[in-house]
Amino acid sequence: MSLLRRITVLASAAEAARRYARRNPDKAARFVDQAAEFVDKQTKGKYSGQIGGAASKVKGVAGVQRRPGPHH
Repeated sequence: MSLLRRITVLASAAEAARRYARRNPDKAARFVDQAAEFVDKQTKGKYSGQIGGAASKVKGVAGVQRRPGPHH
């Protein structure tokens, strides 16, 4: 597969994910939080700040509001 084709496929997938997140913000936020918690656990908390920042950026790009309260 050519590079241009791969980029096109990736962009389409990203747009589909954004649409899903906007239609289902609570589910999308929960999925992002679960993924962040999983990665944080796998890295034994060593990168908690960076993981939290990345999760916040993903939510911002996806148009998902940050959930208030603890993330556990």
